[in-house]
Amino acid sequence: MRFTKTIFVSLFLLLGTTHTAFATAQIHIDLSSQRMHVKSSSGEYTWKVSTARAGYTTPRGSYSPVAMKKMHYSTLYHNSPMPHSIFFRGNFAIHGTNETSRLGRPASHGCVRLAPGHAEKLFRIVQAEGGRISITGSPPSSRKVNRGKRLDKAMAAR
Repeated sequence: MRFTKTIFVSLFLLLGTTHTAFATAQIHIDLSSQRMHVKSSSGEYTWKVSTARAGYTTPRGSYSPVAMKKMHYSTLYHNSPMPHSIFFRGNFAIHGTNETSRLGRPASHGCVRLAPGHAEKLFRIVQAEGGRISITGSPPSSRKVNRGKRLDKAMAAR
């Protein structure tokens, strides 16, 4: 009986530890809403992002992080700072930006940009748990945005 109980407790602890060790943060980026939703062991979060603006693309699909850098400087775009970078496909990354007024609409060359504090939190989550990134949706049409701006200017001129 004691031996059986010991085996049972050992298996329970082993399986419990295995489950925790393989917990992975789920990161979903919706290009349509320009939002990121994160599910992790530390909680659930929804944040505004900026993805590719007209003429550029943010790749859709499912990815795992391939590299992480606390501070990276873009070799493609004028040595631009990319704090808390999580690279997921080639030169594409999720990273912080100081251009927070542009969050919530397409504004990047293809990366997924977040507010600096959110990028740091996501970086820590992925360091601790790993991550699975999914990118879906279609970016909002830049024509609609441009028409709206022209209409606003025309209305203001009246």
